[in-house]
Amino acid sequence: MSKTFSTASSTPQTEPAPQTEPTAWASEVLHDDPDPRKSDGRRTLTLPSLVLLLFAVFSSAAGQIMLKHGMRVAARTADHTGGSLAIRAATTPWVVLGLAVFGVSAVAWMSTLAQVPLSIAYPFNALGYLLIVLASSTVLHEHTSVWTWAGSLLVVVGLVTVFAGQSG
Repeated sequence: MSKTFSTASSTPQTEPAPQTEPTAWASEVLHDDPDPRKSDGRRTLTLPSLVLLLFAVFSSAAGQIMLKHGMRVAARTADHTGGSLAIRAATTPWVVLGLAVFGVSAVAWMSTLAQVPLSIAYPFNALGYLLIVLASSTVLHEHTSVWTWAGSLLVVVGLVTVFAGQSG
């Protein structure tokens, strides 16, 4: 409720707060408006916030692939030399780089959450699952079953469904 003052009196008068439908959040959609706030204070997904969100998801997936590769190297080295896996991991460049990239993705994610409702941002993390399956298969040469690909396709269909629901 907001308070206004009448010119005839200094007594505050109360105006009712604007009413919104319970599903009004579903109408939040990609806008080119530089101010991501709607007139009622809700935030929307703007093009810059979408780019930041996608950067967070892609960099998180890239960090995970780097960590996996680095841990493969660290495990082989530790097995060969008999040293500590923890020490090998801490000194493997791919692990250090993976952690750094993952840290950058965390900062991008926090910045995204400052701009975008969680109900819109979080489903985009599902895109990371697809990216991981693709990179695991192509970059890390891991075996990927037909069922894994089918599940990944379902995740993408779910993401498209959520995004389409936000559009209308």
